[in-house]
Amino acid sequence: MHSNSQRSAIAYWSKQIAAIASCTGLLTGLLMTHTALTARTVDAALDRPTLQSNAPVATSVVRLEIHLNRRQAILYQGSTLIKRYPIGTGRQGWETPVGTFQVMQMKRNPTWISPFTNERIAANDPRNPLRGYWIGFWTNGRNWIGFHGTLNASSVGKAASHGCIHMYDRDLQDLFAQVSLGTQVKVVP
Repeated sequence: MHSNSQRSAIAYWSKQIAAIASCTGLLTGLLMTHTALTARTVDAALDRPTLQSNAPVATSVVRLEIHLNRRQAILYQGSTLIKRYPIGTGRQGWETPVGTFQVMQMKRNPTWISPFTNERIAANDPRNPLRGYWIGFWTNGRNWIGFHGTLNASSVGKAASHGCIHMYDRDLQDLFAQVSLGTQVKVVP
């Protein structure tokens, strides 16, 4: 039998490994996809049975909706709207994918690796277009799409990115503190 502290340690280190692994070819050469560990998968990893129920669950789950045409990301706690953020989205030919996804990567002070030249730009370099945070929610196995800051604040409110969601630094920092691996991200036109 494993203790709650062991389960917490496994969940914590799984989150750390996923955060370090990669962002869009952006963080490292390791393009590792990761599905957030839920309590159920932690239990499975520990060879423990899980309890299942058909009873309704009170949902206070945090989720995100991205409205591409409105250039807004909306944060919800259950069905309650918490905050709206202005965003920049993918430009023509580099559209942000539509669908329902989940946060698979979270990184503070990410290193950016250009998907075009493989140039690495360190977190503390003022040329780093990711700025202080990365929240990845889509991958094709090679490239990633997620929320990040921008060197050009005027791109927020426009379709100007290569598919990623551009945010003002203060908004991105706020969002980063409120989501976690596994948070649902629904992208609608």
